[in-house]
Amino acid sequence: MVDQQRVNAAVPHAVGVSLKADHYRHILDVKPSLGFFEVHAENYMGAGGPPHAYLEAIRAHYPLSLHGVGLSIGGPVPLNTKHLARLKQVHDRYEPGLFSEHLAWSTHQPAYYNDLLPLPYTESTLDQVAAHIDQVQQMLGRQMLLENPSTYVIFEDSTLEETEFLHRVVDRTGCGLLLDVNNVFVSATNSGRSADEYLAAFPVDHVGEIHLGGHAPDEDEHGHTLLIDAHDRAVADPVWLLFQGLVERIGAKPTLVEWDADVPAWPVLHEQAVRAQQILDNSAGQEVLHAKVR
Repeated sequence: MVDQQRVNAAVPHAVGVSLKADHYRHILDVKPSLGFFEVHAENYMGAGGPPHAYLEAIRAHYPLSLHGVGLSIGGPVPLNTKHLARLKQVHDRYEPGLFSEHLAWSTHQPAYYNDLLPLPYTESTLDQVAAHIDQVQQMLGRQMLLENPSTYVIFEDSTLEETEFLHRVVDRTGCGLLLDVNNVFVSATNSGRSADEYLAAFPVDHVGEIHLGGHAPDEDEHGHTLLIDAHDRAVADPVWLLFQGLVERIGAKPTLVEWDADVPAWPVLHEQAVRAQQILDNSAGQEVLHAKVR
């Protein structure tokens, strides 16, 4: 049953942040001026308990973006129908304004890997990804957004560029896209390619949400720079620059600041949201029509 006391489910073209248990009480006490919160669906697949009690209370005041991390959209095997049924229960319970998943795989036979693994971009992969997206959209009765991955290797048997692959997935399924700017920078750095060229080729007309997050610097076995999509620190300056250029090009979109590990105190996370909102507000031609971070 729909809770008539909830705010409208639509996610505004403003900034939100990842919802973490560390911040539940502060959010309910202060009710900060944010566009939305994003939650990982898998964290709320239990029947009840404190997580649901807090999320119900927060949902009364904010729209949600529901983000899946366990469907294994890019996997070569059929989707787990039990997992998909649990996802639908969470979706129907909280009526999120947006739903997204990753262009990645995380299952093999009975095993589930706590990683979002890359896949080769081939015609056969395109077929299986499109079929899985169709299944999810039919089950949920709505459009889903597909997120571009962070990658650490390039498959020799790929026959399509990632941006072309995404174009074709959208054409086949009618899904939207979640453009993770940090993933673009991580992947471009790791592959020695240009993040600007990637964004120039990206099908931006289908972007329904933007993600920003932090990455961890590392090195590979040859001493070359390797970036890890860690979500454990502030957004890096090059990512801010890419985001600013993107917003100047396509206008404001619902934008999430992700911070999933080593979660900071609320003021640190909120400062990142304020910075992102300022970029949305200052973009050329931006009409200020939606909720703002203050």
